[in-house]
This record gives sequence, C-alpha cells and structure tokens, in this order.
Amino acid sequence: MKPKKGLVLIYTGNGKGKTTAALGLALRAIGHGEKVYMIQFMKGSPDYGEVRAVSYLPNFHLVQKGRDCFVKKGDPHPEDLRFAGEGVELARQVIAGGEYDLVILDEINVAVDFGLVSEEDVLSLIDLKPETTTLVLTGRYASEKLMEKADMVSEVREIKHHFHKGIGAQPGIEY
Repeated sequence: MKPKKGLVLIYTGNGKGKTTAALGLALRAIGHGEKVYMIQFMKGSPDYGEVRAVSYLPNFHLVQKGRDCFVKKGDPHPEDLRFAGEGVELARQVIAGGEYDLVILDEINVAVDFGLVSEEDVLSLIDLKPETTTLVLTGRYASEKLMEKADMVSEVREIKHHFHKGIGAQPGIEY
C-alpha cells in the first residue's frame, strides 16, 4: 500500500467553525488508527470541550499554549509572547519527530496576525513537515504566503451568528 501523502490544510475566515473542522479531521484520523497532536495557540482554558474530550480518545494529544483570557492585538502581555514562543518550539519538536500523522496548530494564523509568532516561523514549520504528516493551520487572518504554501485552503464565512442576537458563548458550541 502506498504511504499516505501528508498535506498542509488551512481553515481561515471570519466565520465560526475553523477549530471545529480541525477537530473533525482529528476524529477521522483517530478512526483510522492515526496519531494526532494539537497545539492551541492563544487558548488556555480547561473548560474547552475538546480539552475534556481528548482524555477519552486514544492517540490524541492536546496542549494549550496561552492564557485563559483574550490577547490584546498590538499590546500582547509578556506571557502571551512566552506561550506563543513555547508553542512554536513544541510544534517544531512534534513535527520534526515524525511520530504524529496529523498535527494541528489551532489559532496559529491569529498568533501570526497579532505578532506573537512570525510568519517565517510558520513557513519553516511547513518546510519541516515529513512527507506523510498532515499539518493543519487554523484561525482568522491566514497570510497570503501561508495560503500559497498550503495544499488546501477553506474560508469559513460568517453569514449569521447568534452572538448578534445577544446569545453568549455556549458550551459545546463555542468552547
């Protein structure tokens, strides 16, 4: 059987569902006996449903590299910069190690846009990717260079959102 071709996939745009799409891929990969590693940039809450769910799933490792609060664009807290740097270094180790079939860098596009991670660092992570590893980059504001380098880019566009009706974040939907 021919080895699986690893891809670079991007989920971007202003609509809801980018992380959810990546988690769907993770579920599919696990269903095929593959190993998944997810690093969540700019997120640090144990209340996220996916953080709770991974304890029930084999071969799924999830690490959060962020604080449990929003990052201010243009004025990041030093801890935000530290966590982002740690996330990039961890991603480098995980990708170079070649142990995982699917590596998800959740919100990495936002981390680049906010200046927490350099675009060059993410491009180098793509170049580091083994031939059989699929790398997923999620988050709004994916750069043109990252999109050019990707094998697939999906833009999630908001048409309507319950937030505009005053309905707040719902467990199991937003987190």
